[in-house]
Amino acid sequence: MPFQYKKVLVIGATSGIGEALASKLAENGTKVIVTGRRKENLDKFVEKHGKDMAEAIQFDITQLDKVPGFAKSVMESHPDVDSVFLNSGIQRGFDFSKPDTVDLDELTTELNTNYLSYIHLTMAFLPYLQKQKNETSLIYTTSGLALVPMLRCANYCATKAALHHWILCLREQLKGGPGNVKVIEIFPPAVQTELHDEKHQPDIKNGGAIGMPLKDFTEETYAGLEAGKDQIAVGMSAGSFNSWEQDRQKAFHHMTEALNKMMSQHSK
Repeated sequence: MPFQYKKVLVIGATSGIGEALASKLAENGTKVIVTGRRKENLDKFVEKHGKDMAEAIQFDITQLDKVPGFAKSVMESHPDVDSVFLNSGIQRGFDFSKPDTVDLDELTTELNTNYLSYIHLTMAFLPYLQKQKNETSLIYTTSGLALVPMLRCANYCATKAALHHWILCLREQLKGGPGNVKVIEIFPPAVQTELHDEKHQPDIKNGGAIGMPLKDFTEETYAGLEAGKDQIAVGMSAGSFNSWEQDRQKAFHHMTEALNKMMSQHSK
């Protein structure tokens, strides 16, 4: 079936996964609003896809205090937005056994970008989505590293694991309304993007060649979106997701049911 949402706000669309998936959406008839810090990249995107299919809004999601105003402005200008796709992310390498090498400001920026901004943005956009009559969605890019961490980028893995756990809980909490908001999570493997660029992670050489080709990732992910999946594990991420992660999620749902039953009994 075709992708069902008509206008998607893609946050973190100036390069890599966000830009590629936003392009795929536009090419298949979905209008997109692309957001990010680099205006020149956003302008190129609109020029490529045309103003009928794409619009750009420059915004830095790490400015958490400005998120409510950003959301209000977007929804007043585009009340027909029915999906918000949160994709921004940075990755940095830290060796915590060498405290003098750990830049805590950089670590905090990674935490804000990969985790806290997602919560602030969700809380800002959710009331608008909940008021719409048709199904709406929140789409999140986490990582296969949310399931199995990698030693060299421990903080990145921790932010993605935190986001994954939070998304599981959000999806469960939204059941029963108000509104009809679907929560979708994408688990990329390593993908050939600028995430691994030497300018960000000097210990990595030729980082853009690491991982799954971006085109292959985009095609597989878009197929999952078209199929209506709410969890899309791509490439190497599928191994962990399809095995022990399923047991872990069963345990989560079992605990949720037990807790709901206990709370119901104590509320009488």
